[in-house]
Amino acid sequence: MDALNLAFFHWIHAGSHPTPWVLSVAVAFALWGSWLAAGIVVVALWRQRADRAYLCIVAAAAGVTSLIAHTIAMGLNVPRPFAAGLGQAYIEHASRGSLPSTHAAVMFMVALAFMLRPSLRRIGVPLLALAAATGWARVYVGVHFPLDIVAGLLLGAVVAGAIAIARWLFLFFVPRT
Repeated sequence: MDALNLAFFHWIHAGSHPTPWVLSVAVAFALWGSWLAAGIVVVALWRQRADRAYLCIVAAAAGVTSLIAHTIAMGLNVPRPFAAGLGQAYIEHASRGSLPSTHAAVMFMVALAFMLRPSLRRIGVPLLALAAATGWARVYVGVHFPLDIVAGLLLGAVVAGAIAIARWLFLFFVPRT
């Protein structure tokens, strides 16, 4: 698996002579993709009155997902590509553990939680695309391996699935008045 991860990293990473405009796009997504996603969630909170309680739960779950991802990354302490000397970092970043990517875990969790709610799916699709673009960008700029992004996606999917199961159980067992 490590050889495949390294092969994909070298295929995606900017390398020593990146195309300037692609690097600019990647840096923008790597640094600002999560903030754009947060802005979309805030707008959804403001505009989707019927979904506010669910969106507050998703926002709280985003914080929990971040804590879980950081805890796992600290425990595994997988070095980042630039820290391992495998590529250049094109953005400033600490060299602490990279697996799973917290950005990917949180962004994919939020996008998938939106996708699981029929009234929020039209917002979930761009959030999913934004999460994928940010994941690509963070590999391109050298701060993550592809496996870090995939692990973040899987963690995000587990948390979004847990939200869906908890919601279903709540609706099933709590009588409506």
